[in-house]
Amino acid sequence: MVRRAAPDNGERRPTIRDVAAHAGVSVATVSRILSGTYASAPATRTRVLRAVRELDYVANANARGLAGASSRSVAIIVNSVVSPHYAHVAQGVQDQAAVEGKLCIVGTTGGDPERELATVQLMREEHAECVILVGNVVADEAYRERMADYARALALAGSQLVLCGRPALGPDVPALVVEYDNTAGAHAITSHLLSAGHRRILFLGRRDNYTTPESRVAGYREALADHRVPHDPDLEVEGTMERGEGHRMIRERLAAGPRDFTAVFAGNDLIAAGARQALREHGLRIPDDVSLVGFDDLPPAADIDLTTVHVPHEELGRTAVRMALQRARDKSGLPERVVLGTHIVVRDSVRPVVPPDDPAR
Repeated sequence: MVRRAAPDNGERRPTIRDVAAHAGVSVATVSRILSGTYASAPATRTRVLRAVRELDYVANANARGLAGASSRSVAIIVNSVVSPHYAHVAQGVQDQAAVEGKLCIVGTTGGDPERELATVQLMREEHAECVILVGNVVADEAYRERMADYARALALAGSQLVLCGRPALGPDVPALVVEYDNTAGAHAITSHLLSAGHRRILFLGRRDNYTTPESRVAGYREALADHRVPHDPDLEVEGTMERGEGHRMIRERLAAGPRDFTAVFAGNDLIAAGARQALREHGLRIPDDVSLVGFDDLPPAADIDLTTVHVPHEELGRTAVRMALQRARDKSGLPERVVLGTHIVVRDSVRPVVPPDDPAR
């Protein structure tokens, strides 16, 4: 792809009319797509976003009545504000922004990588002091290249890209990273089950090429290896991180044949809640018949007495804002990557395995 170089001060910058002409659509269509208020055909949206990238278009925020907010704002971009995970991270960003005397702008993407990139472009247009990207993503080469472009563009505009709960883009990309140790948390919770005698542990929520599930599966597998328990790929069930998926995965597993597991490691607490419902519908008691653990320590974990991995969601958001604003004030001697710890919260959803010949059975 040929990218137009950013113009010098004496060269005319691309306008929204240039984008429209380049994409072969109307100015109104470009405006609605970039503002997220237009349910466009995928092909149309792709053409517009490609034109934005190729022309290096940055809209005029002042023309939309947003002048004055640019120097006082931080931005956070999430998949959804309904998910407890994203909501708690966003709350941390909002809290720290308030402490710093900044306004907080929130954008949502619905998990669409193209929409995420368009939203980053919009935040660049608003001259937010930092743009914080949160959570799970398909980190393929095309994604990394495009995000690197935006990180450099934000840096040239005096802003800062912060990846929150995501892997770094590369050593030469001006992006900060704030994450928590997914792999260590998954290793710890799997080891907790193994220490209770469980050897057939069903993992719910594997998704290849997605950063968060992949790192949790990695911790699960490492714990099995460390305890010299053979890895059975059939015990890893593919699914998304939603409550309904947890119910589906367990329902289909039990319908396929006799139960072949004594414990369930749900990829997050929402999956665990759905799995718990399906187990109970099949007459299985937790933890007497099946042990169950989750990940995140978000609602409904405490309500269902779930042993889980605590993730410092709000501290992730606060740290992201602090790092970005400190970097803006003083670029020397500050870390570019911070990893926050996780820990197990033990409740009442795990029981030790009792051997068949034990009198206690």
